Amino acid sequence: MTFARSKGAGRGENLPARPGLRPRRMIASLALACASFALATAPGYSWDAVERVETYAIEGTTGLELYRSIGRNGPKIGPTRAIAYTTFDLKWSRDYREADGGCRLAAVKPWLTIIYKLPKAPANLPASTAARWQRFIAGIRAHEHVHGEIIIDMVKEIEAFSAGLFVDNDPGCSKVRATLQKRLGELSNEQRRKSRDFDRDELGAGGNVHKLVLDLVN
Repeated sequence: MTFARSKGAGRGENLPARPGLRPRRMIASLALACASFALATAPGYSWDAVERVETYAIEGTTGLELYRSIGRNGPKIGPTRAIAYTTFDLKWSRDYREADGGCRLAAVKPWLTIIYKLPKAPANLPASTAARWQRFIAGIRAHEHVHGEIIIDMVKEIEAFSAGLFVDNDPGCSKVRATLQKRLGELSNEQRRKSRDFDRDELGAGGNVHKLVLDLVN
């Protein structure tokens, strides 16, 4: 039985480098995210996705101050800062078996860990700010949970394609591995496309994340 491992770096919801920009301009600079903020179970499958949450501290007493602090302290993705940043660590156990002159992938199992980095506001916020912050972070979690489900769906599709995969005339199992890798690339690209499409709706003017930020800072 062999083990394979891959890592996926999710994209964050990027903030501009200059935290003093007005909220609507800040929204325009939000980029993509890929995350899940609830422990994800795969019904009917023999595995669960595991989550690990990391936080970074922000400061302020108003919604605008908190958002500007995110702009200063959020994790860097390229030249910009992010509200949240997500990576995933995906390991596989695969059992390749030569049979009838070919090779079959007799068994496969994934181990998926999704890792999130989120902002953590001060504990002693004024009551009005605390209420707005709770709405904001709950909405961000709900948004990112969709990205997490997209990741889990990708892993399920990989598993479904992999289990029992057979290639004829494949001593050494090199052809079946190449066939699998080609499909992995296709499914990975599809996962990214779905996340981009979802973010385009959520982060655009009038989208859910757009509304969350305006509610926080106004």
